[in-house]
This record gives sequence, structure tokens and C-alpha cells, in this order.
Amino acid sequence: MPIRIVFKNDQCKWVDCENPSSEDLLALHQQFNIDPLLMEDMKVANHLPKYEEHTGIQFFLTRENTKLERSAINTVSDISTKLGIYILGKTIITIHRIKNISIVETEKEILKDQNSNIHKEDIALKLALKVLQSFDVESQRILEIVDAIENDMFLNNKENGNTLRKLYRLKRKSGLNHRLLTISNDWVNNFKKLNINDAQLVDLNDKYKDALNAFDHLNNQTTQLISLYLALSDQKANQVMKILAMYSVYFLPITFIAGVYGMNFEHMPELKTHFGYFGTLLVMLLIVLITFIYFKQKKWK
Repeated sequence: MPIRIVFKNDQCKWVDCENPSSEDLLALHQQFNIDPLLMEDMKVANHLPKYEEHTGIQFFLTRENTKLERSAINTVSDISTKLGIYILGKTIITIHRIKNISIVETEKEILKDQNSNIHKEDIALKLALKVLQSFDVESQRILEIVDAIENDMFLNNKENGNTLRKLYRLKRKSGLNHRLLTISNDWVNNFKKLNINDAQLVDLNDKYKDALNAFDHLNNQTTQLISLYLALSDQKANQVMKILAMYSVYFLPITFIAGVYGMNFEHMPELKTHFGYFGTLLVMLLIVLITFIYFKQKKWK
């Protein structure tokens, strides 16, 4: 997408470039004299968030959470997309690979407001808050999924083979988001170098801490749920073994009696008893009844 001017007034100018080509980056370098090394950072797909300052240019490399679902969740680019913010003089330049929600919403708000007193710091702050808000939205979405899984496990007693896979995927997401937000501390703290008041800075830091704490909680919760799921699976396996053991107790003495009288020795007096067959069945029945009463008294189920 070509370089475009999103907003311009007497105080500032906002230049935006989506999915820049090498020619676009070269044009920005030539027009605004941005160090090529700062521009190169936008070409690295998995570049981590950071703040850098060089020759009067302040560079905030942020990562915004994205709703794109990928089959594998291994790197930060699987859950987020870059948003580079360059501030120099009265100009703010944003570079991103896809149509970020933060760019779209900030642009709508500024154009709708039609405030002639907007400065580059106002635009940068709005973008930063939108970036952090994307993590809030994602944390709420993951929390709802985790709560649903938790209800199925403990209240509805519903489990299937995909439960563990879902929990592992959510744990990967939570862990990567938490790691991403932890590293984002660098660019968030350096917003104090911009001309924004203390109240706005506190608001930004509160938004950051809320998002970080939310994913820290989710990371712990998903880890605990995986442990509980495995414990429940072991408990169910133990329950099955317990039932099998109880049936073994019922049939072991009966099998022993049948084995004794099935040995076909010549001198076995009981075999010639008139009521030997019925007596043996009665003994077997008594053994089963006594075993059942014993289990009932012990409250074994």
C-alpha cells in the first residue's frame, strides 16, 4: 500500500505505510532521513518490542495482538503483528504489515474529532493505548474459553480428547502474550520521554500492568487446569482398576472352588455326595453375599 498522509494540521503530520516494500522504506528514509537500521527492524517478522532513539528520531517498536488463528503457536508473530512508530519533529510515522485495528480505530477517532489542537504525542498515545487494549480483548477471550473448559470439567463432567489439546494451546498463547508484554515494558516506560502529562502516563502504565497481570493469571490458571485434568484422568483410571479389583475379589474364591473340584482325582468324596453340586453352588453364593456385605459396610463403590 502506498505511503499516505492520514492527518495533518499546524501542530503535526501523521504519515502511514501499510505492508511497505523496499522502495517504500527507501522513500521514507530519503524523505525523513531515518536511519536505515531503524527501518530494517520493520522487515524482521519476529522482532521483539523495543525503544530506540537515534539522531533525534524516537522509535517505538510495538506488537499488537491479532485475532488471526494459526495452527502452530511457536513465535510472537503467531499471536501478534508489528507496529512501528517513528517520531521526529512534528511528524509521526507508522509502519505496519497488515491493517492493524489500532491504526483503523485511531484514524477514525481523530478524523471524527476534527480537533485542530492534536499533536503527534496525542496520536502516539492513542496508538499505544489501542495496542495494549488488543491484549485486554485477547485476555478476556481466553478467560471465557478457560472458564467454559473448567465448567465442563468440574460441573458438567464433560471431557473429551480435545480438552488437553485446547488447554495446551491456551497455555502457549498465554505464555507468549505474557512474554511479549514483559518485553514491551521497554517502550511503555520510554513514553515518559514524550511531551505527555503525568495523568496520561499513569493511565498508559495502568493499562500495561492490567494486561500483564491478566496474562500472568491466565498462564497460571491454564497450567493448574492441565495438572488437574491429568490428575482427574489418573483418578478415573484408578477407579476403573478399583472396580476390576472388586470383581476379582468376588470371583477369586469361586474360581478356586471350581478349580479344586475340577482336578478329577479318583478319591474325591464330595463328588459322590447326592447334594454336592447344590451344596457347592450354595457355598459360592454365600461367599458372594458375604463379600458384598463387607464391601457395603466399608462403603466401597
